[in-house]
Amino acid sequence: MLANGSILASGLSDGDDRLLAADDPLAGLHLRCGGELPGTIAIPDLLQLVRQVRRSGLGLARTIHAHDGSDAISAWVEVEPAQDGSAKGGSGCAIRVHSWQAAPLPLGDDAAAERRRLSIDRHLAELSAWLDAGQRLIAVLSDVPELGEVTAAMAAGTGRHWTDFLQPEKGIHQQPLHWRLLDGSAVAVPGSRRKWRVTLVPHRRPGFEPSGFELLLLSDQAPAEIAPAAAVGGIAPLPRRLVGQDLAPVLQQPIARIVANAETIRTRLAGPLPDAYADYAGEIASAGALLLALLQDMADLEVVEAEGFATVPDRIDLSEVARQAAGILGVRAREKGIVVIAPPPEQTLPATAEFRRVLQVLLNLVGNAIRYAPEHSRVAIALEPAENRARVIVADEGPGLSAEEQVRAFEKFERLGRSGDGGSGLGLYISRSLARAMGGDLTVQSTPGEGARFILEVPADAEA
Repeated sequence: MLANGSILASGLSDGDDRLLAADDPLAGLHLRCGGELPGTIAIPDLLQLVRQVRRSGLGLARTIHAHDGSDAISAWVEVEPAQDGSAKGGSGCAIRVHSWQAAPLPLGDDAAAERRRLSIDRHLAELSAWLDAGQRLIAVLSDVPELGEVTAAMAAGTGRHWTDFLQPEKGIHQQPLHWRLLDGSAVAVPGSRRKWRVTLVPHRRPGFEPSGFELLLLSDQAPAEIAPAAAVGGIAPLPRRLVGQDLAPVLQQPIARIVANAETIRTRLAGPLPDAYADYAGEIASAGALLLALLQDMADLEVVEAEGFATVPDRIDLSEVARQAAGILGVRAREKGIVVIAPPPEQTLPATAEFRRVLQVLLNLVGNAIRYAPEHSRVAIALEPAENRARVIVADEGPGLSAEEQVRAFEKFERLGRSGDGGSGLGLYISRSLARAMGGDLTVQSTPGEGARFILEVPADAEA
C-alpha cells in the first residue's frame, strides 16, 4: 500500500484503462488531451503507468509529464490496484495526484498565430457574450440592428444556456456539451439570413477546467444593405453614419481575409517559404489587424460625435462590470506576466449607467494599462463611492504622465509621442465622451515614475 500524503486529486480507472471518474485538475487535463469521461486515459504518461500497475498488481509512484496545448504539466502520481472492486471487474486502479506544476509553453508560430486569430475574431465579432463555467449567460453586448432580436432575448435570459438562443446547426441532444465540441460551430440566428459561427474563448487556470467563457458571434458574410429610414410623422430620420454603417461592414470582411491569408503564408502552412517573405507576410497581417482596430475606433468616434448621441442608462453594479473587464483581458495580461486585481465578488457599487458603454470604457483603460505597464507588474481595479457619484479606478505601475501629458492624453488622435504601438489615439477621447454622455466623467491622476490612476465616474444609483 502506498503512503497517501496530501492528495490534490483522485481518480479511478477500470480494467480497460478507461478513466471512470476524476477530480480537477486531473479531469481537466484528461479532457484537454482529447479524452472523455468515462473514456480511455488520454494522458500518455499516466496511461503507461496505469497499465504497468494493472498488469503487475503492484503499486507504483512517479512524476508524469504532459502538455495541454498551452502549458507544460508535471505531477507526482501514485497508482495502485483498486481494492474495493469499485472499478470494472474489480481490476482497475486508484489514482492519486500529490503535486501539480504548470508552466507556459514557449510561444511558437502556432501559438502566435492562434493569438492573432483570436484578436481578429474579437474585432470582427458582431455580438459578444460572457458565460459562466456551465456556459450559461451572464451578459451580452451588441449594437448591430440585425441582431437586436437575439440580443434582447439573451439579455432577458441570463442564467440560461447560450444554445437556447443560438442553436447549433448540427443539433444538440443533451446539455451541457463540452465547449470544445461547440467552439467554431455554425449556428442559426433568429431574424438573420446570414451564416454565423461562434468562437468560445475559455477563462481558466492551468490544469483546471474553464471558470467561464467569452462567446464571439461572427459571420463571413457582410450585412445586407439597409435603406435609410424614412421620415415618420414629420420627424427627420437619423443621419446615416459613413464609417459605421457604410465603410466598416464592407471593409471588415476583406481585410480579415487578407490577415488570415497572410497568417497562413507567414506560418508556412501553404508550403515552404524563405524567411524574408514570411516576415513580409507577418507585417501584412499586423498592418491588417491595426486597420481593423482603426475602423472600429473611427466607427465609435462617429457615434459619440453624432448630434443627439445619448446612452441608455440602467441600474448596474460597477463591481460586476469591473470583474468582467478583468476576465476578458486576463489572457493578454498573463502574456506579459501582469496581474490584474479585480474587485472581490462580495463587493458591490450600484450605479446608473449603460452597461455596455461602461464595459467599453473599462476595457480601454485596462487594455491601455496592460499595454504600457512594465512586465511582471500589477494593474488594480478599485471601486469608490463619492456622494452622488460612483467611481471605478484603474491604477497601473507604469511610467506615469506629466501634468502636460495628463491634459493631452484625452485629445483626439493624441498618442503622447508613442509610435508603432498600434494605437489610434482615439481610445481615451472616446472613453471620456462616453463617460460624459452618461452624466459622469473620466479623469487621470499621475506622477512621473509612479504610474497612473484613471478614474471613471458615473451617477450613483439613488435607489440603492
